[in-house]
Amino acid sequence: MPWKENNNGDGPWGEPGENPSNDSKKKNQNSNIDNLMNNLLNKLKKTFFNKDSGNKKNFLSGFLIILAIWLFSGFYKVNANEQGVVLRFGKWVRTTQPGLHYHLPYPIEIAKTPKVTKVNKTEIGFRTFRESKRLLSEESLMLTGDENIVDINFSVFWVIKDAGKYLFNLRSPENSIKAVSESVMREVIGNSRIASVLAEGRKEIELKSIEAIQSVLDIYGSGVQITQLQLQKVDPPDQVIDSFRDVQRARADKEKAINEAIAYRNDIIPKARGEAAQIVQQAEAYKKEIVARSEGDANRFNSILSSYKNNEDVTKNRIYLETLEEILQNANKVIIDTKQGSGVLPYLPLPEIKKKEKSKNSNEVNNNLNEEINNNVQ
Repeated sequence: MPWKENNNGDGPWGEPGENPSNDSKKKNQNSNIDNLMNNLLNKLKKTFFNKDSGNKKNFLSGFLIILAIWLFSGFYKVNANEQGVVLRFGKWVRTTQPGLHYHLPYPIEIAKTPKVTKVNKTEIGFRTFRESKRLLSEESLMLTGDENIVDINFSVFWVIKDAGKYLFNLRSPENSIKAVSESVMREVIGNSRIASVLAEGRKEIELKSIEAIQSVLDIYGSGVQITQLQLQKVDPPDQVIDSFRDVQRARADKEKAINEAIAYRNDIIPKARGEAAQIVQQAEAYKKEIVARSEGDANRFNSILSSYKNNEDVTKNRIYLETLEEILQNANKVIIDTKQGSGVLPYLPLPEIKKKEKSKNSNEVNNNLNEEINNNVQ
């Protein structure tokens, strides 16, 4: 019990606990008290029934000294990691904070100073014995909201915030904390789905459980403050854990495939949109070019038509000459004077002319290709 841990085996009201080892202490204390009372009675008899005035003065001085010592025995110190609990005739009357304090001397009042800054740990679902653990399935197996079973081990960390309430409001504070924590965890798990319990919902479960446990303990007036809750193990039962892990791996593969598909989509769609926009722009430019060229040809034809109507012969000759000029401008030409050397067969360097023509055509093709490449790059 808590008062056994903090008060050297005494009961909650300063009485000796039920430990059999205290029997000898009780006998010694009773015999000492009897001896003290007998000595005090003997001194009183000698003082009040003796006519010697000197003895009366000595007794009065001794009595005053004993009274002063008795009164000064009510001072007590509460350390920084403790709280003081004052009992008056076994009843808790007040709680004091660290510092120097005073209570009425024993046996009217007594003061207990339990440590309140020590972080205590309560384990649910398992027990730690030195370096080993013992699992308790009756505590750890819990039912989720979607009717699945999970195996949960968790620890609750707490400190004493009010030593008086902690010592006297609950018969067994540690067992109460354990029972409340297990009950709250079952309620929280019962309102959650197994996927959330096993994955992303663990932090939320811890926070909800801390809040609910603290609320219930405050209603009981336990004098306890919950500082932390740790989910140490959250797994399916051992009988189905392998199958569950197969399902988890399949789900992970599914998520991976979905993420890869999304990444591919995010990569290919912008490229396709860019290419489509480029094709549309090229089509628009080609459209404008053709329309402008057609309009120019139409305007030129109309201009020629008006000139042709005004002077047909001149217009025909001009068109004929312009056409010949356009045709013969890039053609290889060989001009022969028929008036000279009529009897001599002229020499025509046709192979050299063909070579020049081929090289010229290849140069033109290369130039055209370079222009197209530059246009595409731009």
